[in-house]
Amino acid sequence: MIESSFNVFDKDQAGLPISLAYAPSATQSLYLEMEVTEGTTLLQALQQSGWIQQYPDLQQWCDEHAQDEQINNKTWAVGVFSQKKLLSYVLQAHDRIEIYRPLTIDPMRKRKKRAIRQ
Repeated sequence: MIESSFNVFDKDQAGLPISLAYAPSATQSLYLEMEVTEGTTLLQALQQSGWIQQYPDLQQWCDEHAQDEQINNKTWAVGVFSQKKLLSYVLQAHDRIEIYRPLTIDPMRKRKKRAIRQ
C-alpha cells in the first residue's frame, strides 16, 4: 500500500508559495505546499517543513552538504524542478523542491523485467 501526505498552505499568509516532494521509501510519498518569506534558501525551507527533523538520513545529508559550493551529481539529493540545486539556493515563487533518494534498481533493468512480464 502506498502512503502519501498532502498539506495545503494558508492563502491568507503573505509569502512565496512553494511545494516540496519526497519519497522516503518505495511505499511512501510526501507532498507539502507551504509559504516562505522572500530570501528563504532551500535548506531553510527543508528545516521549516519539519522533514529534516523527521528523517534523520535527510538531516545527515543536509549537515554534510550545507556549506557545499559545487554539486556532486552522483550523490546530490535535492533539487528544484528536477534540476539539482545547492542548499544555499534562494527560492522563487512556485518552486518545487524535490528530495531524491538512491535508486534501488537500475531503471533499464526494471523496464526489461516489466517488458518480459507483459
